[in-house]
Amino acid sequence: MTAHTSIALPFGSTPPPSLLVDIPHAWAIFKRRFWVFLATALTTLVLVTIVTFQLTPKYSAEARVVLNARETQALDVSAIIAGMSPDAAVVDTEVEIIRSRSLATKVAEKLELSTDPAFNPTLEKKEEWFSAFLPGQLKDKPLSEDIIRQQIVDRLLETIEVERAGITYAIVITATEDRPEVAARIANGFAEQYIVDQLDQKFETYNLVTTYLGKAVEANRDQLRIAEDAVERYRSENGLLSAEGSLLSEQQIADIQAQLIIQEADLAEREAKLKSVNRRLSLGAGVDAISDVLSSPVITSLRTKQADLARRRADLETRYGPRHPVMDNIMSEEADLEAQIDSEIDRIVAGLRNDVEVATQRVTSLKESINSLKLNLSTDNKALVRLRELERDAQVSRRSYEELLERSQQAELFEDLAEADARVADRASVPTKPSFPHTGLNILLGLFLGTALGGMMVVLTEIFDNGLRTQEDIERQLGMGTLTLIPQLSKDKLTEDISTPQDYVVERPLSAFAESYRTLRTGLVLGAKSGKSKKGGRVVALTSAVSGEGKTSSALCLGRISALAGDKVLVIDCDIRRRMLSAAFEKGLFEKQGAEDMGAAAEIELRGLAELIRGDVPFRTVVMRDEKTELDILPVSKDHSGVGDLFGTARFKVLLEKLRARYDLIILDTPPLTAVAEARAAVNAADVAVQCVRWKKTPLALAKSAAKILRGIKTPLAGAALTQVDMRAQAGYGYEGSYKYYAQHGKYYFD
Repeated sequence: MTAHTSIALPFGSTPPPSLLVDIPHAWAIFKRRFWVFLATALTTLVLVTIVTFQLTPKYSAEARVVLNARETQALDVSAIIAGMSPDAAVVDTEVEIIRSRSLATKVAEKLELSTDPAFNPTLEKKEEWFSAFLPGQLKDKPLSEDIIRQQIVDRLLETIEVERAGITYAIVITATEDRPEVAARIANGFAEQYIVDQLDQKFETYNLVTTYLGKAVEANRDQLRIAEDAVERYRSENGLLSAEGSLLSEQQIADIQAQLIIQEADLAEREAKLKSVNRRLSLGAGVDAISDVLSSPVITSLRTKQADLARRRADLETRYGPRHPVMDNIMSEEADLEAQIDSEIDRIVAGLRNDVEVATQRVTSLKESINSLKLNLSTDNKALVRLRELERDAQVSRRSYEELLERSQQAELFEDLAEADARVADRASVPTKPSFPHTGLNILLGLFLGTALGGMMVVLTEIFDNGLRTQEDIERQLGMGTLTLIPQLSKDKLTEDISTPQDYVVERPLSAFAESYRTLRTGLVLGAKSGKSKKGGRVVALTSAVSGEGKTSSALCLGRISALAGDKVLVIDCDIRRRMLSAAFEKGLFEKQGAEDMGAAAEIELRGLAELIRGDVPFRTVVMRDEKTELDILPVSKDHSGVGDLFGTARFKVLLEKLRARYDLIILDTPPLTAVAEARAAVNAADVAVQCVRWKKTPLALAKSAAKILRGIKTPLAGAALTQVDMRAQAGYGYEGSYKYYAQHGKYYFD
């Protein structure tokens, strides 16, 4: 990406954020940092390999213990000495028991590890000549047996690893040692000692339980006998006779209460019948429709006779007429039957009243009997409270005695049925291959670790490489387009005859370096045609974040390239503090108009921009002409007195308006934006601004700060010029316009 025209964003625009990973850019970073990655990865792999082959091989032996998941239910012995329930918490607890110091101590004694120098520190051979030079207080003192035992146990615990096998009831005991036979002995020793400890603990518990149960059965038998005697004696003394578990008075009350319920129901029924009869009589209605009347056989018989007599009367009336003497007899019989029916109804109603009275007396009698029995029961209940208390005490004693007696009988069979809650499912065999180190795995891990560290070093190197390198960096970080990438001139290209970049563009006009400034000029000219600029020449401000970014050289090179293209160009030195452009004139790079030779020019007091703005000198006396091109230079003098706000004045703007009529292009060489305030005023007076950014050197934070300042100024921002680019190194920082294409287009350039 050199002298070729780069794609620039519109003035002041910000590129949209990328939502995808820039894979070509990431690949370019990797290629750029490949040797850092390779060195880190290979160093890590070599170190891991060396350490792996220096390690002492270790052998691992495995023994497997399985907990009993089924509980024997032939006898309820578990109520006396409960077996374990192999859930997760219990299995984890057994794992901790196996790796406990108490079990390890027993294993160490069983395996006689005190005679093994690898476990007993007192048996290790020591360099006697070395201890002879030590003072007395630093020489090793003899260790006590307890300390030696603890050290043996510590060393033994370091060799084992106990863990649950997945979610099963199996526990894996792994012993790791540099001697395979010892590893197998240790693993089997822990498994066997664990089973023995379980049985010992059960038998110890059995002895405690049987002794306790024997004493408890005797004590509870005597207590039960005393409690039962107290119940019977109190019952006899208070006459609390019972049948089927309750007092006689309670049973009598219950029977009479049942009879009372029946009698009350019967009374209610009779009272209802009587109330119905009385209601009909009070309303003047007949009572011949009540149930007792309808169900009376006498009434039924009389009604039958009455019906027959009515048929006879009707027949005789039809045959003889109503005035026949026979009709009188019929009517007399009907009256007699009616009287009989009424008499029978009265008798039934009187019977109902009598039944109600009898039922009422019966209910009253039953209630009196109940009240009498309740008085007797109240007396019995007071005595019954104490009786129930004695019975409860006796019941508790009886239940406790029966439970203890049952457990005592079951405990007698425990000694023959006792078994451990686990078994050795797999004994450890002597391993034939070392388990440590895993050479292949370690090398693979070293390769993976080296790759990871190499990638990390690439990332860290890229992070700390805090500079802008490509146009993508400028667009992404600064939010502006890139107008051109200016190659760095190597030392072999700069000679005594061509010692400066501004000379190089004149002496090598077809070089890539000169082409980059033509690209910059083209971008500015296209911007002038597409944008709304003022009439006359175009004012371009070249600025930067900090000094040393090639801003002054770029102003001179751009001015000379434009002048060679036929433009009338003026470069104004706006850096009144450092005066880099004016200092170049003092060294003899430019010829002052009106001076006959360089010696005379050196004797002339340099006057410039400040004096011109104040009106002290005419323009023709301060402007300088480039001896190699038609470029004009407007310097600044060394005298800073009375300068003040030089670029923020109306006189400076009036001066620029006058200069537009004379020149096609006016270039302002401004000081750094982040250093002095007058740089902003100078940029603000221009038509367009260009930010110079030095490749890889300009700090990103300062470049962003300068870009932010430029966006706060009303002057449009054309874009950035990336200066002093190492084109060979640039190939590793991007893919669009990189050195690869730069080399392909080399035939177009003549350096």
